[in-house]
Amino acid sequence: MQIRTTRFGSVDIQAGDLIGFADGMLGLEDCRRFVLLADAQNDVLGWLQSTTRGDVALAVVSPRRFVPDYQLRVYRRELAPLELAHADDAQVLAIISKNERGITLNLKAPIVVNLERRLGRQVIANGDLPLQYELGPTALRKTA
Repeated sequence: MQIRTTRFGSVDIQAGDLIGFADGMLGLEDCRRFVLLADAQNDVLGWLQSTTRGDVALAVVSPRRFVPDYQLRVYRRELAPLELAHADDAQVLAIISKNERGITLNLKAPIVVNLERRLGRQVIANGDLPLQYELGPTALRKTA
């Protein structure tokens, strides 16, 4: 299968690479199928690319890479649609954004993916977590 994207041009993907988001995501409710792409320049960074809207590609990272003590707490019902056998099977991704001060992570509304079942869901974390956790200016530099 081939998808056309604004950021990456035409990309060949396999049907087994698709991740379904039954509810879409906040502000992107019409985007229900994504593929997770590696960044060719930076192994820290990934891209959650919509397969139906070529202009939607979300930069994502593992939040624990930058916030080692980050713990996602959500109600069980939030994770039920992911059909996780164990909570440890979930991959948690934080969306990266830029603002006038620099690069930020959304720790309040991460994306949780069941890679085995190819199901994803954006959740709202319990507790007082920031929507814009500021990273240092060199935080996304490629690691060796």
